[in-house]
Amino acid sequence: LSTGATAQLLGLESESKLMGYGVSACATCDGYFFKNKKVLVVGGGDSAAEEAIFLTKFASIVILVHRRDVLRASKIMQSRLLNHPKINVQWDSVITEFHGDSTKSGLTGVTIHNRITGKNMEEKCDGVFIAIGHKPNSEIFQGQIKVDDQGYVITKNHSTETSIPGIFAA
Repeated sequence: LSTGATAQLLGLESESKLMGYGVSACATCDGYFFKNKKVLVVGGGDSAAEEAIFLTKFASIVILVHRRDVLRASKIMQSRLLNHPKINVQWDSVITEFHGDSTKSGLTGVTIHNRITGKNMEEKCDGVFIAIGHKPNSEIFQGQIKVDDQGYVITKNHSTETSIPGIFAA
């Protein structure tokens, strides 16, 4: 079995419309296209921190948009992120709308809602990277093979063996 995982997204219609036109779920895939541009990263875990730090190789500025006032990322990743001169954090905030056109200019900005103040802010940007987790593509095997509480196929003893003899997972 090698089902992979699908990036979790915010679920906004405008996000879907602009996916591939400035909205992405993979900084290593698309970061190069944002050389000397302003980009945002959504999330607060290790993946979001990694993506933000990686994007500083290309982008002129990176803004991490996080819905809470603390990060879930490990202490070392938090330190790297918070001490990077190209990274700013927009705390207690969520993106509520993506602006732009998939046939012309692509993404031009976003609306950010501050969960504490209740105020909305328009932020011009060239790219947004969604880094809020992944969902394993294992639903076809639910009830047939052992999976963990997140839905990832469980393997035995650090190998590729699954709960069913002869079925292996990668």
